[in-house]
Amino acid sequence: ALPTSLHVTAALPMLDQGDHQLGRILDALDASPYADNTILVLFSDHGFHLGEKERWAKRSIWSESSRVPLMIAGPGVAAGTICDKPVQLLDLYPTLLDLCGLKADKTHEGHSLAPLLKNPDAAWPHVARTSFGPGNLAITSEQYRYLRYSDGSEELYDRENDSHEWSNLFVNPQYEEVLEWHRSR
Repeated sequence: ALPTSLHVTAALPMLDQGDHQLGRILDALDASPYADNTILVLFSDHGFHLGEKERWAKRSIWSESSRVPLMIAGPGVAAGTICDKPVQLLDLYPTLLDLCGLKADKTHEGHSLAPLLKNPDAAWPHVARTSFGPGNLAITSEQYRYLRYSDGSEELYDRENDSHEWSNLFVNPQYEEVLEWHRSR
């Protein structure tokens, strides 16, 4: 495996090229008659472990390898804000329907992110679900991230105080109610 610095160095030209191409799209949009009524959504593939927890690559359900960047801009979207609520890519379709004033499609999963796009601090009762391989899943709520594996083992992390998921709270009996709440999701 390559050292972390080589992975980062190899990625820099790709990031630069992606940034350049995105700039070309934004310049063309600004020069068009659609600049004021276009919704832009930018997201990417999920993350990559670079040695954290003795892992390399994308083969885990820890947040380091399952989170994705997501940016949305356009009419009705609060500019320059960051939201750390648990959302999923499944939420994009209902969001775009909502922002475009189209009827919601009840056959699809997900929730419109429109309330969060207007106010990133809005109440958000939803969780985000992640899976990797048969029987391995994670439930992310505003404060916690719960993981359950196909072998029955479990992990619980405090997103606010342990964003790198180093301290597994599963062994602490004080979190039994939190665990039960996440298990039920």
